Order: sequence, then C-alpha cells, then structure tokens
Amino acid sequence: MRNFRLSIVLATGLITQTGIAQDAQHDYPIQPVPFTKVHFHDAFWAPKIEVNAKVSIPYTLQKCRETGRIDNFLKAAGKMPVGKITEYPFDDTDVYKLIEGASYSLQTKPDPELEKTLDTLISIIADAQEPDGYLYTFRTMKPDTLHPWISPKRWEKTPDLSHELYNCGHLYEAAVAHYLATGKRNFLDIALKNADLLLRDFGPGKAAYFPGHQVVEMGLARLYRVTGKKEYLDLAKFFLDIRGNGNIKGSEYSQSHKMVTDQHEAVGHAVRAAYMYTGMADVAALTGNKEYINAIQDIWKDVMEHKLYLTGGIGATGHGEAFGAAYQLPNMSAYAETCASIANVYWNSRMFLMNGDAQYVDVLERILYNGLLSGVSLSGDRFFYPNPLASMGQHQRSAWFGCACCISNMTRFMPSVPGYVYAKKENDLYVNLYVASTSDIELPAGKLQLEQVTEYPWKGQVGMLIKEAPSKSFTIRLRIPGWARQEAVPGSLYAFLDTQRKPIRILLNGKAVEYKMEKGYAVINRSWKKGDKLELELPLEIEKVIANQQVKDNINRFALQRGPIVYCIEGPDNKDNAVNNIVVDRSAGIQANYEPELLNGVMVLTAKGSSTKRQVNTTALLRSEQTVKAIPYYSWNNRGAGEMQVWIPYAESAALPMPAPTIASKSKVSSSQKNPRMLKGMNDQYEPSSSQDRNSIYLHWWPKENTTEWVQYDFDQPQTVHSSKFYWFDDGPFGGCRIPAGYQLLYEKDGNWLPVEVEQQDAITKDAYNSIRFKPVKTKGLRLEVKLPEKHSAGMHEWIVN
Repeated sequence: MRNFRLSIVLATGLITQTGIAQDAQHDYPIQPVPFTKVHFHDAFWAPKIEVNAKVSIPYTLQKCRETGRIDNFLKAAGKMPVGKITEYPFDDTDVYKLIEGASYSLQTKPDPELEKTLDTLISIIADAQEPDGYLYTFRTMKPDTLHPWISPKRWEKTPDLSHELYNCGHLYEAAVAHYLATGKRNFLDIALKNADLLLRDFGPGKAAYFPGHQVVEMGLARLYRVTGKKEYLDLAKFFLDIRGNGNIKGSEYSQSHKMVTDQHEAVGHAVRAAYMYTGMADVAALTGNKEYINAIQDIWKDVMEHKLYLTGGIGATGHGEAFGAAYQLPNMSAYAETCASIANVYWNSRMFLMNGDAQYVDVLERILYNGLLSGVSLSGDRFFYPNPLASMGQHQRSAWFGCACCISNMTRFMPSVPGYVYAKKENDLYVNLYVASTSDIELPAGKLQLEQVTEYPWKGQVGMLIKEAPSKSFTIRLRIPGWARQEAVPGSLYAFLDTQRKPIRILLNGKAVEYKMEKGYAVINRSWKKGDKLELELPLEIEKVIANQQVKDNINRFALQRGPIVYCIEGPDNKDNAVNNIVVDRSAGIQANYEPELLNGVMVLTAKGSSTKRQVNTTALLRSEQTVKAIPYYSWNNRGAGEMQVWIPYAESAALPMPAPTIASKSKVSSSQKNPRMLKGMNDQYEPSSSQDRNSIYLHWWPKENTTEWVQYDFDQPQTVHSSKFYWFDDGPFGGCRIPAGYQLLYEKDGNWLPVEVEQQDAITKDAYNSIRFKPVKTKGLRLEVKLPEKHSAGMHEWIVN
C-alpha cells in the first residue's frame, strides 16, 4: 500500500499542506510546504493543537457515539434496528470530518490506539455502503418516514436541501487525508467506489443536478490529485458549470442563481459560497480556467470592501446563514459561522497560491487569530456556531449542537495550521506566518532547515535561523503584514486612526540588509549559508480601528487591534460586569500588559474610560470614570456568559447605559419560555430600532404556534400600577415570529391572577410600543398572557410598567 502511495506522489509532484499529491502539469504556481514538515514549539498555537488532539478529537468521537451518528452507519448496514435516527441527513459528515482531523493528527503525532479506532470506524462505514458505491445512511437504512429533505429517488430533490453530494465531498476529503496519513487504502477505496458512482450518474447527458451545499467539488479535485483520474476533475467542473444553467431553478442561497462565471458578488449561505469559491480556485488551477479566476477575484473584492467582519468572519445574518447587503455588518446578531471562517481560510489560501500576493495571507491571518479561533473554548470542549461581535449575556458556548458541523470542522482544521506558514515557488520561499517552529523544506536548490524564534503574536520580533542551507542561492520572501504597514484590511472597509507608518527593521547577521518589496513581501535573494540569522522586527503598535461610515452599526465606535489580534471588552474584566455602557475617548491612551495567568496567557489592553447609567424620570445620565480592560476577542466567553463588545463607543450616543431602577428593571422575570438568557431582554431598557431588531436580547416562543404563552414580573415589593407598554418581536417575512393574535394582562391578588380592568388599549402593531392603560391596582406582580398566531410564533423586545 505504501508503495502505491509513493508512486502516486512521485508521479504527480509536490504535496500540499493537507498532504495531497499535485499534478505536475497544471496546478497552483505556488505550493504550500506540508504541515508535516513544520513543527510548532510556540506558546500560542502548539498548546491549542495539543488540546485539539487530546481533548477535542476524543470528545467529538464520544459525542458522535452518544448522539447516534455512528449508529446511523450500523443501521444502514442492517446491524441495528432503525428506531430513532439523528436530526440531519448531513450528520454522516461529522464522522468523516472527525476521521479527517484524526488522520492529520496522526501525521504529526503517531497514536496506535487512535489509528485502530479509525480502522473500526472505517469498517462500519464500509458495511453501510451499498454495492454500487452509494453511501447516504438516511436513505439506505430505510426509515419508516424519509427525512423531508430527501427524495424517494436518489439525487432528485431540491438541491438547496439535499446533502447527498455534500456528504460525498467530505467523504473524499477525509479518505484522502487518512490514506496519506496511514498508507492504508481501506477508506480511500470506499471514496473511490462512491466517486465512480457519481461518474456513472452525473455528467453531460446524465443527471443534471448541482450540489445544493458545495464541497464535493473540492473533494473531487483532491481525488484527482491522488489518482490522476481526470474524470474526477471533469465532474468537479461539471458541478460548477451546471449552476445557473441546469434544469432545476437555482437560488442566491446556494449560489445557483447564475452561472458561476457570471457571479461577481458574494451572496447567499456563506459556508456554501466560500466552499464553492475554493472549489472554483482548485478547478481553475488544475485546468487553467481564467473565467473562474476572474469571477472569484471580483467576489473577493466585494467581500473585502463590503462584507467582512473585522474578526475575519463572513455571513452577517442568521436568515439563511448568509451574506447580507453591502455594509450590513451587525455586531450582536452577527452570524459569522465558525464553518464560514474555516471555509474563508481555504478560499484565501487558494487565492494566495494563485498569485503570491500577501493581501490574501493578511486576511487568512486575521481569520486564524480571531473569527476562527473564537469558535472553540480554551478547554477544547465548548464551541460557538455563530461568533457575534457584541453580547448582552445571551450568548454562551455550547457542549454540542444538533447541527454539529462547526465542531467537527474545528477538529479537522486545527492540526493543519502549520501548513499555512510556508509556501514555495521554484527557489522562492514565502514566509507567510510567524510561529516559533522548526521546518524541513525541499527546494530545487537543495534542502533547507529553518528555525523561527519568536513570541508572536504578543511580540513583533522574529528570528529566522538557517540550520542547513542549499549550496545554491535562493530567495526568501518575508510577508510584511498589512497591519504593520498601517493597512487594516485590503480595501476601504476598515482603517486605522493612526495612518503614520512605523519603521520595519530587517537584519541579516546583525546588520541591515537590502531588500525590495513585491506584493507585500520583503524579497531577499542571496547565497545563504548555515548559521545565517535573519531578523524581522514588526511594529506591534496598539491600533484604533474605525469602520467605513456606511457600516451603520459601528458609527461613533472604534475597535482595538494589536498585531493580528482583535480585542474586545468583556464583563468579568470591567466594573459591574458591564461593558455595553462604556465609553472611551478616541484620543485615549492605551497600554499593553501581558498577564500569564489570565485565559492561558494573553496580552491585555487598558485605557481610561467612563460608564453611564440611566436615572428615573429624567434623560440625564449618571457618569463614572473607570479603567477599561480589553482581552483578545478569541478568548472571550471562557468565563461564562456576560456582556462583550468589539466596537467600543467613543460617543455616549452609541453606548447602552445601565438600566434605571424602575419597577420593571427591579422585577424578577419568569416565563413559559424557560431560557433564562432570553428573559434578560424584557427589562434591559434597550430601545429597539424595529420589531425585527436582533441587536439585543429578546424573548420569543418559537417554534410554538397557536398556543397561549406567558411572561411574568414579580415586583421587589407591592406596587400600585396603572399602565404598561410592550414592544413585540416580529421577524417576518422570513422568520417564524409575528405580532400576537391577542394578549391579556393579569395582576396578582391573594395568590390568584386576575385580569386588569382595561381603560384604553392600543391595537397590536409592530415597530412601535403598544400601550394599555387600566384601573390602578396594588399588586406584587403582573402576568402577560400572549395568544400566538395560528401559524406563527411570537416574541417581545421590552415590557415597561408604570
């Protein structure tokens, strides 16, 4: 088996960071140095990769067992009664991604027990595969009722819902990873049998269905690289070209509304989109297709100029887990799915490999250190699906999700991070990321051993020691990050307040060295020798970031960034565990200090600021001075749920003052909706901009419909009350909540709930407060009974009591 693997590698050329053999004739002009050749020993990434190996991978395996994902394969093989099955027809991919991540981990750290476990899983998967290669447990197990997303016949379902081909793509990705990690063909043969079925069923003159959720295109390209079988590459291109040009009506949601070569803006489901752009890049590299390249370059520019979060996240809205309109970048309701960040890394990596421009690595680095890393807790067993940029305490990392794609995706991604450090093109070595590490690199000029010595990202000094050098000259290209050149991101979406460039020092053996700048790289060509030491000193300044004025959610706010790290302010570090009421002047001085005992060791930022609080019966605010402390965004929510802000107000109008001590704010809130985080929204005195406003905490009873629900205030002491105001939550036309069909207000008397005597009552409307005035009553509490619409749910933003 290993001889077969070796012959493939020798015949097809270099190996990428994910261990894929490359076609010698057509491929990316730049090739990554495999992650197996780069060995981290730093204090930042190495511990996180170790946690992934020791905690996240075993944890995910256990959860796949507990939740029935592995049982799905046993049921499909007829080895278990069907009974209750898991929730989503793409649950198979969690097992595939787990095997992929474990395989990567095995390549850097052999583990016989883990390898044995993978063999057992692969045997179970093999038994579930149908004789012709079909592998989709939700159909093969023949449940009493097919999942609503599945058609009675293979492939024939609205593509946006069917995940048959999506499952195939992750199967191929995992099978290649396992094969190259172990030399065993047991999983690869399953994937090839399945891929050959796709060749039989799909293509010109055959089935004309495009993948609703893209990833099979990337997987087929990987199979092509390993086998050299051109039909796999042709099918990947077919799946791309049929979008917007097939027999099934497409949609922006799945990027099937137009032919891929006619798409020039990022739209729809962000994960699907970024996987598709990555697949287009792969196929373009392997075929030389220029139209694909032109399209994804335009789309990339659209994202950079209009749709990228400062953390590198993409996908502004939970409606379709999708990109929003230009400059639509809400903070508290930001979706920025972890899977989308991983897909965005893949996409930007491919864009770099295509043309060697550092701007793509600038974005990749931003994602890695911020919007991607925030997706997993420091402990490795708690996770974010969306990654908001603000919170009022309603967000909390979860131990698991019914849709667990982000969890399994993190386990497969983390071991491959070292593969993004170096890349090469002939005798040019690109140094893209700065991490304390050793590496063994093969260049045409000869063998190179390189050691990086650095405390990046906390310090900007990087030493590169040549431990073994080729006899011939070669070129080192050092990426000078955009942030070190006072460029926040490529494009005009974000900018640093301080635009003055700081000096960047590059020394060779202690002396200044001449270099030229090309596409963001400092280029040094010479005959290197063993013992040469190259030193790079990057200006790790604290930067205040402002957003384009068209990003309405960030007006009168700035964010803090130091090097590649984006910061946030979080409750546990600040007065009263509150941050949404904080204001920091634009000109305030900021200090940096490393705290080794905080959050596994982080650089914190501090500044002088103030906080505000509302008062009863006046619009005047109470102000108090305080020290404001910021932590790296990736490390937030590791100490429980609480308030958080990335974009810090510098004007009081942008802050949310702490509530005044009103009857409502001092009440205990309870409801038929048992989620305690939702209940905080009832009396937080946040003024919604509309019934659809998601930038705060709100209460909803979804998915309940046509029922009577309730929410209740228990006062701190008996109060005489005479009126109330309600602001309803309504996320129509796409969401599940509408204004109520009706409501009734009750007051507590002698342990009973009695209806108030209504004197005046507004009609139930959205986008405004609805008032009710009633005969005054002295009571210890009020209860609001809400009649949900017949075919929708309902919810509330705020409940005021007078």
